[in-house]
Amino acid sequence: MPCRSRGRLLAAAIAMLAMLGSVHAAPDSVARRAPPYDISRIVSIGGAVTEILYALGLDRNIVGIDTTSLYPPQAAAEKASVGYMRQLSAEGVLGLAPSLILAVEGSGPREAMAVLQAAHVPLVVVPDTFSGDGIVDKVRVVAETTGAVEGGRCLAAKVRADVDALGTLVGRVRTPKRVLFVLSFAGGRAMAAGGNTAADGIIRMAGAVNAVAGYDGYKPLTDEAVAATKPDTILAMTRAGPNPVTADEVFAQPAFAATPAAANRSFIAMDGLYLLGFGPRTARAARDLALALYPDLPHEPLPPGDTAPPGSCAK
Repeated sequence: MPCRSRGRLLAAAIAMLAMLGSVHAAPDSVARRAPPYDISRIVSIGGAVTEILYALGLDRNIVGIDTTSLYPPQAAAEKASVGYMRQLSAEGVLGLAPSLILAVEGSGPREAMAVLQAAHVPLVVVPDTFSGDGIVDKVRVVAETTGAVEGGRCLAAKVRADVDALGTLVGRVRTPKRVLFVLSFAGGRAMAAGGNTAADGIIRMAGAVNAVAGYDGYKPLTDEAVAATKPDTILAMTRAGPNPVTADEVFAQPAFAATPAAANRSFIAMDGLYLLGFGPRTARAARDLALALYPDLPHEPLPPGDTAPPGSCAK
């Protein structure tokens, strides 16, 4: 069949599925289906999911990833992209002829997920909770779904060891610092992380307190609200491209000038996926953040290297 004809048929099928999905989207129990799954062609949506698959030695099974899958670095060079995890195109995902779709919780938009759930391809939604236990659970789900149970135990044990070491470290914190995570600036206002966010989770794991209280998600703060948070430290992501949040930009804002963070020019920036991905390396990221916040903490050095280099828990 000519490529154009196949393309038209695929487009028509997706349009029909979208219409059906908008009326009656398949529930998770149907979307998950029963294992064993065919893992020969996996589409991985979510940076942590991709990290786990690589650590389990399943990188050769991956045919597509989303744009948050930045670790290991070779993933973006080796695999086709299906776009940003919250702005997926169902046609782009299904066009890779996946045998299994692994998507982290929160992937979207809802319409695209409804199409994927209705398609004849197993879709497993990987839970995303912002805690050490949540990371272990994420490893477990990916490992069980792909049949890599032994590798999953190996990786979960490594993550648990890092989480336990982190707990010992932050258990020594006597006066938790107030940390304000700034995602970006929009119209001169800081877009800050409230509760139920990865930023809130990593701040807590690092033995600190989120300076923002009273709302979930990310919201722009007024100057008065920034002053009321009284942060000891500003936390941000390092990122390539335009408009990165920098210490100079933050402390040039009048709203931040009177904060304790400005008085000490206390600003920490870390790689976004490492900091907020809640994957196998996150406990180490929380440890790095804790040591930056509390440089006087006594600690034992961790073994060198990442928790989850590619193939570290392969069969």
